[in-house]
Amino acid sequence: MSIKELIGKTTKLTVARKAQFGYFLTDGDEDILLHSNDANRELVEGDEVEVFIYVDSEGRPAASMTIPEVAVGRYAWVKVTSVKPEIGVFLNIGLRKDILLGKDDLPSYKSVWPKEGDLLYVTLRVNRNGLLYAKLASDQVIQSIASKAARKDFNKNVHGYIYRTAKVGSWIYTIEGFKGFIHESQRKQEPRLGEKVEGRIIDVKEDGTINVSLLGRKQETQETDAIRIYDYLMSRNGAMPYSDKSMPEDIQERFGLSKAAFKRALGKLMKEGKVYQEGFWTYVKKD
Repeated sequence: MSIKELIGKTTKLTVARKAQFGYFLTDGDEDILLHSNDANRELVEGDEVEVFIYVDSEGRPAASMTIPEVAVGRYAWVKVTSVKPEIGVFLNIGLRKDILLGKDDLPSYKSVWPKEGDLLYVTLRVNRNGLLYAKLASDQVIQSIASKAARKDFNKNVHGYIYRTAKVGSWIYTIEGFKGFIHESQRKQEPRLGEKVEGRIIDVKEDGTINVSLLGRKQETQETDAIRIYDYLMSRNGAMPYSDKSMPEDIQERFGLSKAAFKRALGKLMKEGKVYQEGFWTYVKKD
């Protein structure tokens, strides 16, 4: 197998000679440079070393004694280091040179592209020009590493990373190893690819996959919604032209809440004696 065919893979080579900037390694037919910055110890001629073959900034095959977890045919979770809207995102696989995940492999909407620090489950691929790129794991690959959830896991809190995103929903791989789906109705906003999210299991399917909600449990959501309404009231000197008689679309536009959620939160504030209603208006109770 030629050196070019080993790009993105691990192999064992022999030190042929020391050079000004590192070492030349050989497989008996071809030589390749191991830069001194890619060597983790001093080497001498004849040493056999395990190296990872990558492509340097000049587009040439190069060797590294740092062996990434990810390789051609091997997947791993890697961190996003930077985002370049015109070409894609760069990933740190442990080498001196970050690897590009091209924009063609990312969602069409840049609003859900990963940000620096997000995690993606990827493998490596070599294009027809011999350049090394990252490739996202498919749904089938995630399925192959996933653990099956059981009925006892229903309603448990989980957190994990978004590995696929679409208008209809988002797909998550949880820390527990569960493969899950988040329907668009179970999220306030669409998470980014690679974003870490926390939710709860709202269904366990027969195949062991799960449905997840990113919306808070009712009592937690009610508390948050009540604070939002009360803060809005205070910003208007204790009076607002909204009540449980308001139109659902008006409530949605102002507070981003359904009418049912608005009424629950308003009811909580009234029960606590913080507000009262008169006609179509709501007021803060004065001490």
